[in-house]
Parts: sequence; C-alpha cells; structure tokens
Amino acid sequence: MASLTLRDVRKSYGDTQVIHGVDLDIDDGEFVVFVGPSGCGKSTLLRMIAGLEEISGGTVAIGDTVVNEVAASKRGVSMVFQTYALYPHMTVYKNMAFGLKQIKTPKKEIKERVTAAAEILQITDYLDRTPRNLSGGQRQRVAIGRAIVRDPEVFLFDEPLSNLDAALRVQTRKEIARLHQRLETTMIYVTHDQVEAMTLADKIVVLRDGIIEQVGSPMDLYERPDNSFVAQFIGSPKMNFFAAGDLTPNAGSILGKDIASNIEVGLRPEHLYVADAANAVVDGSMELVENLGEYALVHLRTASGVEFIAKTEKPPAAPNGSVVSFGIDASLSHLFDKNTGARLT
Repeated sequence: MASLTLRDVRKSYGDTQVIHGVDLDIDDGEFVVFVGPSGCGKSTLLRMIAGLEEISGGTVAIGDTVVNEVAASKRGVSMVFQTYALYPHMTVYKNMAFGLKQIKTPKKEIKERVTAAAEILQITDYLDRTPRNLSGGQRQRVAIGRAIVRDPEVFLFDEPLSNLDAALRVQTRKEIARLHQRLETTMIYVTHDQVEAMTLADKIVVLRDGIIEQVGSPMDLYERPDNSFVAQFIGSPKMNFFAAGDLTPNAGSILGKDIASNIEVGLRPEHLYVADAANAVVDGSMELVENLGEYALVHLRTASGVEFIAKTEKPPAAPNGSVVSFGIDASLSHLFDKNTGARLT
C-alpha cells in the first residue's frame, strides 16, 4: 500500500491545457473517487497517475518516490479499464495469470495468487471458461482479479461499471466496496455517477474543466458544498436554486437570511415538505408526479417560471396544475453568490 501526492500537476495537448495545476493528497489505504462531468479531466488525471499519459508539469509521487519518469509497469499500480480488455482466446485463469507470466513469476506463485483472487471475487468456478462464456459482471470481476494478482500498491478504476446494466452496477459496486475493506489498499476510482461516488468513497474529488472544485468526505460535500457547481453535482435529484423573486415574500424571515439580488438560495428536494402558506418558502404549480413507491418526485414551476423538484414521502393530494406550498428547516438551506457561485453561508 502507498499514499499518493500530486503537486501542481498539469497536462497540455499542444497549446490546449486540460489539467490546471492539481494539488492533491491521498492517504495510504484511502478509497478516493474522482467525479465530474464528461470532459472534466478525471480520466486524464488517472492515466497520468498510472503512467499512461505524460505529465506536462508538476510531480506525482507514490509513497516517497516521484514517478514522473517511471514507466507504468514499474509504478506499483494496477488499472481496471472500462472495456475489460480481456484476451478472448484465453481462459479466465490465463487472463489473470498473463501479467505475472510476463514478469516471469514462478508457476506455483502464479497459481496461488490467481486462486486467492478468484476466491475473493467468487469466480473460482469460471477459471476454465473464456470471456465469451461470461456475463458482463463476470468479465468485470475477471478484470479486477487480473489487477489483484499483481498485488499493487495502488488500484486505479476507470469507470469500470459503465458497461453494466443497472442491477449489475449495484452488485459490482458492492463487490468493489467489499474488496477495499478486505484488501485495505489505496484505490482511486473515476466515475461521472455521483451515486457511485457517494456510496464508495472515503474522499471525493470533484473536478470541472481540469480544476479541483472541492475535496472532502461524501457528507462534507453534501452538507456543505463550496460552490453551486458542487451543490448541484452532489445529490440526486440535484439541488434546486432560486433567486429572491422566486420565493415567497416571507421566505427571508423563515430562513433567517437576507436574500439580496446577487444571491441564489439552494434547497435540496429531499428537505422540502408540504407546508401551509404562513410557513412556506416556495410555491409551485404541480406539473408532474413520479410516484416511485417509497417516495414521490414532484415536479413544479414557480410563478416566475423556475422549475424545481420536491421529494416527498407521498404524492400531494392535489391534481396537476394545483399550487403547492413547501417549507424547509432553515438550517438545511444554502446561499451562494449568483455571479461567482461561491458559498456564502
């Protein structure tokens, strides 16, 4: 196992800079998730750590060793790719053993490592099969097993669940979490799915346009986002945003905050509750209700035209088109600067 340290890490393609001076500390044994929209630089940053992309500036250190000029094969990392990258003509056993054979590991040790990894991932019964005879989830477990047998200091995952269906994503996500608990190895995981980030990570790194917007635990980012971008990216459904004119006249006094013209108020859908007019901070005309059994997503529009969502235990007992009022605990509201997006309280 090993810690990672990134200092002023940059990446450019010609005159185009895509990673802008990233500084990051990852502790030994941490599970860190890089999350952000497509094109934000998270996979590029992962590949720079792996040694698959050249570093244009700054330093990457694994443990106490700066690895900028160290070949990928010598960095003590193993990477699990989005596309599995299994050899179709080889059995599961041979796929998992291939990297060890390349570095001339003794056959007895190869067998021990492959057998142990197969047991961890519950794929012992598949060792004689070829990838074509496996499901998507089983193939991904083989790809993870191939990484495990190398006994790396750092595991790198590049959107490993994106090719799986919804049920398999949940199952494989749990398997990766259990794997981290069992191996206690440093893991870095790239995804655009904030649900994966929230459920897997010890620490989340939110990226946008090659810049780190915020680093913290899942609940740090959820409860106290540094800016409106992080506030909307973390949480599902995403946070609602309102200007002063979108809220009820008494919203400021209920929230205990001065809502000036340069301020946006952030209210999470799950924190809104149906209220009477005297306790309402926002009113909306109900346009659609998604009844999901354990809860309902109520889609509404304010008189000023702002769309928002309330997540309620039961659908409101009113027809579409009705105006519904919502309140919130003042401590759960957020204020942001409308121009910069920076958190104000």
